Amino acid sequence: MSEEIKIGGKCPFAGNSVGGAAGSAPTTDHWWPNRLKVELLHQDPREANPQDEDFNYAEAFNQLDLAEVKKDIKALLTSSQDWWPSDYGNYGPQMIRMAWHSAGTYRIADGRGGAGEAMQRFAPINSWWDNGNIDKSRRLLWPIKQKYGAALSWADLIVLTGNCSLEIMGFPTYGFAGGRIDAWEPDNLTYWGPESWYGKKAEDAPHGPFEGHPDQMVNRDLRWTGEAGDENYDLEAPLAASNSNLIYVDPEGSAKKGIPEDSAADIRITFGRMAMNDEETVALIAGGHAFGKSHGMTPPDQIGFAPEGAPMEAQGLGWHNPRGKGNAEDTMTNGIEGSWTQNPIQWDNSYLENLFNFEWEQTKSPAGALQWTPVDKNAPRTPDAHLEGVDHPLMMMTSDIALKVDPSYRKICEKFLEDFDYFTDAFARAWYKLTHRDMGPKARYLGPEVPQEDLIWQDPIPAVDFDLVDAGDIADLKRRILDSDVSVSQLAAVAWGSASTFRTSDKRGGADGARIRLAPMKDWPVNNPDDLSTVLNVLEGIKRDFDGAQSGNKKVSLADLIVLGGCAAVEKAASDAGVSVEVPFTPGRNDATAEQTDVQTFRWLEPVSDGFRNFHRDDITYNVSPEEIFMDRAALLGLSAPEWTALVGGLRVLDVNAKGAYHQHGVFTDRPGVLTNDFFLSLTSPDFEWKKVDSEGLEFTLNDRKSGETKFKATRCDLIFGANSQLRQLAEFYAQKGGHEKLVRDFVAAWNKVMMHDRFDV
Repeated sequence: MSEEIKIGGKCPFAGNSVGGAAGSAPTTDHWWPNRLKVELLHQDPREANPQDEDFNYAEAFNQLDLAEVKKDIKALLTSSQDWWPSDYGNYGPQMIRMAWHSAGTYRIADGRGGAGEAMQRFAPINSWWDNGNIDKSRRLLWPIKQKYGAALSWADLIVLTGNCSLEIMGFPTYGFAGGRIDAWEPDNLTYWGPESWYGKKAEDAPHGPFEGHPDQMVNRDLRWTGEAGDENYDLEAPLAASNSNLIYVDPEGSAKKGIPEDSAADIRITFGRMAMNDEETVALIAGGHAFGKSHGMTPPDQIGFAPEGAPMEAQGLGWHNPRGKGNAEDTMTNGIEGSWTQNPIQWDNSYLENLFNFEWEQTKSPAGALQWTPVDKNAPRTPDAHLEGVDHPLMMMTSDIALKVDPSYRKICEKFLEDFDYFTDAFARAWYKLTHRDMGPKARYLGPEVPQEDLIWQDPIPAVDFDLVDAGDIADLKRRILDSDVSVSQLAAVAWGSASTFRTSDKRGGADGARIRLAPMKDWPVNNPDDLSTVLNVLEGIKRDFDGAQSGNKKVSLADLIVLGGCAAVEKAASDAGVSVEVPFTPGRNDATAEQTDVQTFRWLEPVSDGFRNFHRDDITYNVSPEEIFMDRAALLGLSAPEWTALVGGLRVLDVNAKGAYHQHGVFTDRPGVLTNDFFLSLTSPDFEWKKVDSEGLEFTLNDRKSGETKFKATRCDLIFGANSQLRQLAEFYAQKGGHEKLVRDFVAAWNKVMMHDRFDV
């Protein structure tokens, strides 16, 4: 063994200080913050989930005795714990808030948010200022979660606890469905708004950790255009909340100005973005504020770090209040102090009665927050939540007064005041919608408390009441489709347009229902309405002929025919390229009616920019690049980076682009309609160079390096597969020897994945 060499008594081969570890800054994102973060397509991977791969949550949940689970939850709700005492001896109100805030992150623009994966457990949502002390609610529930284990997800438990809380306080809930499956890691993909630090953009933040003090978190400086009441007053899409780190609106009013009329404008936009109409909005606010109280005994700047920034010994509990007990009568949450009603743990109509029976004047809470109190000093008072013999004036927030001054909201309130039973039913239904909106179709609902009624927001589709086509019928129908006058490109485009509306976020859209033939989808420019009409007319004729020739109860739905036409087109396109392949097809779809289609909410599924079909509207203001929107759509389709790449390469040569400015862009082949790997061959070839056409860098030409001749045209959504280092490796993979056959197989697999996304019945 050689003698150890030392310099100054230290080993020259060992570091004597450690400056970083996995994930320490700076990372790739710090060096190149504008790069396309393709790795975000692989959120919450299988490796993050400790469950066995064959674990079936639906089976486990269905084995629970739901009545026994609810009995345990209800017992817990009235068993106050010294470490976090319950208000009024009942945890119900704070658990309603927990469930409401879990579900209330949902937004209709992209279907993200909601209670479906219990993302409230992770940053950033677990540390939003509007979720102050909800960490305590979940920690109180831990004994229930521990008892029932994997058979009861956190996501289901949170919503079920909200229902149990309403029930023990005398409210008849509409129903409950299980089936939510927990995520196992934070969501780094969802865009929650441009504000980061004191309202500035993330790149303007000072160095050091962002620990989440309230004055750093709640702002609205960058997400709005115009002023409340203006014609051009608008909230940036896809956002729904009025402020960063809030679930809905600022209770002190728009921009904390305490103006009820302005607050009403924010409420209507925000709740509308969360898929609620005016009546549902009023029902939720009036119903939710029938219970519990708001907490504002300590100035916000004295409250400790949010959970994600709390010290190690806090073990995930944040917002430490150093004043008094730090809880009970000293609790601090949103800064507003008091209750709306005389009995905050009983379902009644006193919230609306108080709101309308009294005039209200502005005042401030002990924490300095703006709130309202009755002008009449003889108005009823509300008991202290913890101190015997102590009572307080009633309280309203600016967002409550807004319901009284807005003409539409006021009419609804008056109707609820006149008919308490109607109000009760309206709140029950709105609560059910709020807590189940992101679950998708009823086929995913589990448990004995699922209502039988089909609701329009569930995008219902008639049950299949006919015999399905068999293998022989499928082969015959394929021949009929391919023998028609419609092209491979047209068939593929219609099938893709029908299925690619699906969103993994809230399980909306998809080919089942064939809503591409109904308003509003049939008129979307991205769907090439003229070509769509041509294809649908042919398929409807084939359906009539097939159904009419059957002697029994066998039929084929137009929804199935649309998908089958795409499958037949892909098979022919692959065969024409020299590759024999069978595209999987599973019948069983049915056709929805116009009456089963909520036109207003389906409008949110229309893409304004769709890289899959090289469609990009120029009448929209974009704060992100087309390729970022493109990847967002790939994420909503649940695609991995290889699946995304294979689909784009295939769709381009199949020539399914939307007709418009970029109709021929990206079709890097002399054989459109044939499933080749020409897109990748051209993209990766050193024989060509790309030239920017416009100053914005939205359009490009591919030119022969020697002759300078323009060979093809492209958009950013084409070139990103050669420019991004991760995507380029995939492009080269499909361009190399053996890549063509692999591309066809991968394209077919990804195609089938998209076509089957909404087939929860199988």
